[in-house]
Amino acid sequence: MPGRSPSDVIKREVREASAYTLKYLEADVKLDQNENPREIPDSLKRKIMARFGELGWRQYPEFTPSRMTAAISRFTGWPADGILVGNGSNELILAALVATAAPGKTVAMPQPTFTVYRLLASAMGATIREAPLRADMTFDVERLREAGRDSDVLIVCSPNNPTGTFLPAADLSRILASARGLVIVDEAYHEFSRQSAAPLLERFDNLIVLRTFSKAMAIAGLRFGYMLASPGIAREVNKVKLPYNVNVFTLTAAEVLIDASGEMEGSIRAVIEDRERLKAALDVRPGVEAFPSAANFVLFRTAHPAGEVFERLYENGVLVRDVSGYPMLERSLRVSVGTAGENARFLEALDDALEALDAQG
Repeated sequence: MPGRSPSDVIKREVREASAYTLKYLEADVKLDQNENPREIPDSLKRKIMARFGELGWRQYPEFTPSRMTAAISRFTGWPADGILVGNGSNELILAALVATAAPGKTVAMPQPTFTVYRLLASAMGATIREAPLRADMTFDVERLREAGRDSDVLIVCSPNNPTGTFLPAADLSRILASARGLVIVDEAYHEFSRQSAAPLLERFDNLIVLRTFSKAMAIAGLRFGYMLASPGIAREVNKVKLPYNVNVFTLTAAEVLIDASGEMEGSIRAVIEDRERLKAALDVRPGVEAFPSAANFVLFRTAHPAGEVFERLYENGVLVRDVSGYPMLERSLRVSVGTAGENARFLEALDDALEALDAQG
């Protein structure tokens, strides 16, 4: 390419973007990725392995995974022709935006929120519109309604990452009723809120609900997610979804977990109880402001720079997420809910970190 760099063919929107990255760090207590702190029961692991061992591996999965969509239909009560499955729900976010976002289109979202939404929509040339959260990190419903009226797509993560904020069904109904285009609700953490947007699918054909098995169902390493939408919307998004996108082992594991979802209830309940205990413990610590959460993590702010608190925690073997680079989250960190022992280690390390930084002045 005389006079040009090969990178010049990359779209300007991509070249100007920053990649979504997470540096992998080893730690005794790893509370940075919102993972379920409890593994699925060994009995379910053995069942998955046995069922997988009976399958042939030389062939592709079903082109249309009808067995899986039927299982999800029974699990959710939503028709199978309105269900798509993905290699994690992130893949389905991508597929939905490939189907909708383009130059001349507007994609709206609250801020702060999961940064991948903006990254993907911007890379596709869409105009981004933001609806900032309130100072207390709750959703500003009127701003979201205004954004939905003026946008082709509105994406809302509920509970929101990284704030833990939840959008009640009554508020979401008002947003859906006035929205000009699609409203995508990312429910990666919905099990920990005990609420869902899914019942609104029967009333609003402009609603897409995304879910994952990475959090409450504890198979983040296998990557499985699914979409609930009107059959017409699902049909269009399916056109740009990659074929054979979910491997046979993951499909097998997800099917077993759907059949045994009741066995995961204890784990979900424990995370919710531990979250509330963790939030209460943060509330009584001087110089710490913890925000209410409906997810499996807690956002908190300190009087010290987040990077300094992060480093002190890491030196003590505890890994959390520094989210101070997000809009509105200066001096903020996010801690995933761990086991009781892990949470105790985190609180002890936090006390040590804050004491050292206070003394430092």
